[in-house]
Amino acid sequence: MTALDAIDRNILRLLRLDARMSNAGLAAEVGLSPSACLRRIRLMEQAGVIRGYTALVDAGHAEATIAVIINITLERQTEDHLDRFEAAVRRHPEIRECFLMTGGSDYLLRVEVANAGEFERIHKEILAKLPGVLRIHSSFSIRDVLATRVARRHRGER
Repeated sequence: MTALDAIDRNILRLLRLDARMSNAGLAAEVGLSPSACLRRIRLMEQAGVIRGYTALVDAGHAEATIAVIINITLERQTEDHLDRFEAAVRRHPEIRECFLMTGGSDYLLRVEVANAGEFERIHKEILAKLPGVLRIHSSFSIRDVLATRVARRHRGER
């Protein structure tokens, strides 16, 4: 896929606000025919620009989870160590997000757990066994204050 143009960036902006927006509605918003809009979306999906879609679930309406933010420091920051660590992280769906960082730690991870016991299991069985880990520092969230992936309400909903 070539570089994203203004229309592609606008499609992405609108999908971030409401990934369930109909293709016809999205096409109208960006000034394309529905078929041209869908073709652009498919190309961005195939190129990995759009990696997937998700549902945001209100904690009051489902099993409540606790977000745990984990800072990982590796023994060494060589390309081989980074590659092995990242490959291992990708094999564990319990790890929801992973970011290579600057500053005091090498990686920031996010997991969601039901309770401290579940985190203890993840810590023992997964985090402590990741290759090259020197230090693990974990923080439990108290509550969500702001989520940047907030879906806007559909027309007619209150």
